Amino acid sequence: MQDNGTEVTAAGIARLAGVGRAAVSNWRRRHADFPRPVGGTETSPSFALADIEAWLRAQGKLAEVPPRERVWQQLVGHPEGPVTALTHTGCVLLLVHERPNLWLDASAGSDERLAAMLPAALDQVLDARFGPGPERTVATPIGPRLLPSAPLLRGAAELAAGPGARKAYEFLLGRHLDANPRQYTLTPEPLAELMAELAGPARTVLDPACGTGTLLRAATATAATAPAAPRPGQELYGQDSDPALAALTALRLALSTDATVRIAAGDSLRADARTALRADAALCHPPFNERNWGHDELAYDARWEYGFPARTESELAWVQHALARVRDGGIVVVLMPPAAASRRSGRRVRADLLRRGALRAVIALPVGAAPPYNIPLHLWVLRRPERAPAQPEVLLADAGQFAGEGRGGPDWRSVRDAVLDAWGTYDRTGRLDDRPGLARCLPVIELLDDDVDLAPARHLPPPTAAGGTGRLTDVRERLDETLRLTAELTPAAPGTGRAAPRRPLTTVGELARAGALTLRTGTNGGHARVPVLTDHDVLTGTGPSGTLPESDEEPVLTEPGDVVVPVLGGGTVARVIDDATAGAALGRGLVLLRPDPAALDPWFLAGFLRGTANHRQASSYASTATRLDVRRLQLPRLPLDAQRGYGDRFRALDEFERALRLAGRLGEQLVRGMYDGLTDGTVAPG
Repeated sequence: MQDNGTEVTAAGIARLAGVGRAAVSNWRRRHADFPRPVGGTETSPSFALADIEAWLRAQGKLAEVPPRERVWQQLVGHPEGPVTALTHTGCVLLLVHERPNLWLDASAGSDERLAAMLPAALDQVLDARFGPGPERTVATPIGPRLLPSAPLLRGAAELAAGPGARKAYEFLLGRHLDANPRQYTLTPEPLAELMAELAGPARTVLDPACGTGTLLRAATATAATAPAAPRPGQELYGQDSDPALAALTALRLALSTDATVRIAAGDSLRADARTALRADAALCHPPFNERNWGHDELAYDARWEYGFPARTESELAWVQHALARVRDGGIVVVLMPPAAASRRSGRRVRADLLRRGALRAVIALPVGAAPPYNIPLHLWVLRRPERAPAQPEVLLADAGQFAGEGRGGPDWRSVRDAVLDAWGTYDRTGRLDDRPGLARCLPVIELLDDDVDLAPARHLPPPTAAGGTGRLTDVRERLDETLRLTAELTPAAPGTGRAAPRRPLTTVGELARAGALTLRTGTNGGHARVPVLTDHDVLTGTGPSGTLPESDEEPVLTEPGDVVVPVLGGGTVARVIDDATAGAALGRGLVLLRPDPAALDPWFLAGFLRGTANHRQASSYASTATRLDVRRLQLPRLPLDAQRGYGDRFRALDEFERALRLAGRLGEQLVRGMYDGLTDGTVAPG
């Protein structure tokens, strides 16, 4: 049943039709029969979804709206807002997942009948998963509130028929989180998996600042590379200060695991809902640098076993809260800002955590591991003391060397292997031989000075001199070899005085309509765990470095000979996919062109797409960004043999460009290594 009340914005229309927003603006100007706005503002109007779909079909621009897009547009156009719509949808998807017959009975009939029958059916499944009504974070929607949601709920149930209720909800929730990046602080999944593995297997797990539930979900997995697999009898406890987010997270966890889920709403520091809990493990990504965390009203709280945190030390309050809610011997892993390891205002609490053996490890992560991405965050691993250690020592580790380039994020596999290997050895034996530049085990007494500075970089031994000079020699040899290759690849000087030839031109859009190439855009998520080629990877010429949130979307996988073009930023870049990059998923902000080899040479296509004038005429400009309309890019109409001549030249230019880029990176590495070697004494000045 079509929902005539659902509205859609220009961005939503562009997503439905698979075009840019500029195309939607052109349609409004050029077509007198384009539907009139029914809401919104003059600068950001909204349109009736049913009218838009009918117009797109009449124009031949839309054969059928994909089910997920229809449901998404119904969700964002819900009269009570997307959060309420997501909550209603999650409840129904849980009903479809747990009691499908109840859903079939309730949905057989009119929307009014559905709204009347759903509350009783939802009560059964919500009570079973979240406890009796008064204890539930997820309230049962009442009939009148469900009536406007009926078309959305039917669409969501249909969407779940293929990939399942869990993936349907992950897709919708992921879209919502992506659309509101400033509203939510997300924990990257590789980091959540690392924190869960540091904590180890646990039957009861607590996250007192659970957010979207990523840490609790990671705790249900048997390994970082395995999908969520519940342990028998596992119990997940969480709390979040945002009641709406707490409800969404409870539904997400209930759909993704069979564990007992108990999520509460409220500030864990001021209104702790788990005072009697003694969990096996606690994982926490708390809010950073909060001054208003309850310092004045909580001065005599029993949780401050290791000292009353200063007003500026909210993170140390979260650490002690988590320690107070685990059993003796229970593990706590907390993501911390690096300043918490050295601020003078927190030295007394740090000192007592060390003296009593509660703090077991401080691990510095690479830059880009989690928001804020511009600083190297720390992981603190703690254990609630069962008895005072005879010879207390603490593990200090620094994984900063595994930082990635640009926005690609760290090399998570190397981070995980290095951190878990060092922690595993230390946790089993209580000791660890020094690993220069990476990890060492330090007696607590050596840290108990006036500063109690726990920053790992200030205590780790530097890399060995032999290793340092050996690496510099390797870099120098690679740089020499690359510079020789660069000289060999330098293109011949172009001829001068030649007039530009007049050639018949075509556009990417015309070639796509003629079947000479296929055009695909990157997705917002995917069900396949494969490396993702990001726009940054294309711009820098590096390998796939990204990840996609899990959803029911089918990822676009690259093949050799594909041409990939970034659509944001204004750069003149087009990358031809080779065997090494083939099989990666296409990330957001990228368009993939798959030429028919009988009609188009890929290097010819990529080369002409990189022309500066070509990009200029195909770009549109907003106040803060430049967007490329790939369909408007032009190239000459040439026979295949003539294309290959151009293609060979463009391929040679690409090799030259890559050699120059490598030489630049090696040069920077050599200079940085020389500075480090001269300052730490591993390189002599003479």
